[in-house]
Amino acid sequence: MLSKLKSFGLVGIEGFEVDVEIDLNNGLPGYDVVGLPDVSVKEGKDRIRSAIKNSGFEYPLYRITVNLAPADIRKEGPIYDLPIAIGLLSATSQCPINSTNDFVILGELSLNGDVRKVNGLLPMLITARESGFKKVIIPYDNTMEASYIEGIETFAVKSLKEAIQFLKGEIVLEPVKISRYEDNVKEAVVQNDFCYIKGQKTAKRALEIAAAGGHNVIMIGPPGSGKTMLAKSFPSILPNMTFEEALEVTKIHSVAGTLDNKQGIVLTRPFRSPHHTTTVVTMVGGGRTSKPGEVSLAHNGVLFLDETPEYPRNLIETLRQPLEDRVVTVSRIAQSVEYPADFTLLASMNPCPCGYYGSKLHECKCTLVQIHNYLNKLSGPLMDRIDLQIEVDAINYKDLKSEAKEETSAEIKARVTKAREIQNERFKGLKIHNNSAMNSALVKKYCKLSPECERILEEAFAKLNLTARAHDRILKVARTIADLDGSENIEIQHLVEAINYRSLDRKYWL
Repeated sequence: MLSKLKSFGLVGIEGFEVDVEIDLNNGLPGYDVVGLPDVSVKEGKDRIRSAIKNSGFEYPLYRITVNLAPADIRKEGPIYDLPIAIGLLSATSQCPINSTNDFVILGELSLNGDVRKVNGLLPMLITARESGFKKVIIPYDNTMEASYIEGIETFAVKSLKEAIQFLKGEIVLEPVKISRYEDNVKEAVVQNDFCYIKGQKTAKRALEIAAAGGHNVIMIGPPGSGKTMLAKSFPSILPNMTFEEALEVTKIHSVAGTLDNKQGIVLTRPFRSPHHTTTVVTMVGGGRTSKPGEVSLAHNGVLFLDETPEYPRNLIETLRQPLEDRVVTVSRIAQSVEYPADFTLLASMNPCPCGYYGSKLHECKCTLVQIHNYLNKLSGPLMDRIDLQIEVDAINYKDLKSEAKEETSAEIKARVTKAREIQNERFKGLKIHNNSAMNSALVKKYCKLSPECERILEEAFAKLNLTARAHDRILKVARTIADLDGSENIEIQHLVEAINYRSLDRKYWL
């Protein structure tokens, strides 16, 4: 007695097709799983046996062999419980043998037969659709996640018994209703607003440029100057994600198991702020089951490192590859996995251990050696990858109590969104969304300078002892400032402002 079903697995954040083959033979009752299963797949035999019995079906007393093909790719997670259980019932004629031919089946089983939510459903559904499958049976708790995928019918079941009744035609299930991303994204609420931040015009301007062009930022200033508040308000001025961007982010969070069941899709750009005790594996991803790390969970959003020098230097240095390549490659013994990591780095730090080096209000008590050692926790190559380096001064009492109306996040966001629309049109068909993602060829094409601008940049290059990477990043920032002004060309004022944002690493790190 043999039955075959279709399911899917995950490698990184991409799905792959899995054939679930079940063979029943006479002999001593037993249960073997082959095809590189992990521990959770092997343990499924106990969940499946209890689920079948508690759902009112008969568990087959045969020598059971389950093959998960292709056999050379590791199968992880409990997502194969439901297809294996249905396969066992098909092999024993408790479910019509041909009823599953048109379906992809995914789901974890509880002991009483309920079907539990699975992680990574979205990328598996997308791959199933691209592979030509038309129908999928999924857990009911994954309904909202599946509702954003068009072109494939998904049927949500609450239990094994309900799935069998549906396949036998005893009950009728309606396909999951499609949800519109545009209708839901308008409901996303922002918690922090720039209108509550007094003063800090320079910092606000720099963050506006960063939001418009996707540029990395470091803020340096004394304690209590508002660095953290500025950072937490930063997401409120970021443009809304396109549906394609939202799907990319949702795939990552679905695989990581951090997706909200009720929402089904990530509506706002991620804002990740890992603690300085975070491990390298947690930051870049990997581990025993290879999960996305913080740099990937921040994809299309923000990674905020508060008090950056407090993080271990080896952890900070791991950011260099994702900041440059916008992906992170995690290599382990069994496999090598690539995760997207296109995020905006937002870092903050004090200028010295006590925090008051260069302060107008407090005296610094640190020695030059202490200051040097503290600042050099951030290497030159890392600083080269940060486009905007800004000083955040302490707020005086007069500014704090000022009744002057500050710009709201909505007003700033309108300008940012307009600049992003210019960039989306510029890079149409290139799979990049902002100026910071330009490569050298695109910089040469879209960041042309007049002879006067070339002379200014040449002087700055020599005076500040800049690298070739810093040269390109200045041009990218200048291009973004020009976009905010609605200018087709980079003018002198745009270039000068961009150069001014590169002075911190020379002032503090010499």
